[in-house]
Amino acid sequence: MAQVDVTINGRAYAIACNAGEEERLRRLAEHVDAKVREILKTAGQPGEPRLLLMAALLVADEYFDSKTLLERRVQEIGDLTKARDDALARAADSARAAATAVETAANRVGEVAARVAGA
Repeated sequence: MAQVDVTINGRAYAIACNAGEEERLRRLAEHVDAKVREILKTAGQPGEPRLLLMAALLVADEYFDSKTLLERRVQEIGDLTKARDDALARAADSARAAATAVETAANRVGEVAARVAGA
């Protein structure tokens, strides 16, 4: 376990975390502190518990927006993958049809050549 000192709204907090997670915890605290400062600009000082609740709601709002966007992108990737697979299947069908047509034409040419040679 490690301990990280962070500052939110000018107040220091000592937070425990797993070793190696210190920098991430600092970045998270900086993000929360930025939300707190954002609220302070528009709402003044509503009291620390309410201020931290409002900051948490802003962070949660960002989280849900990001989650929704991610889900949308996953769906788009799925749709594109299906479209690619369908296009590849159509291309394979077209290649098989072209090969069959070439083979049929070659057989006809062979038949015509045989007739010409026999005539």
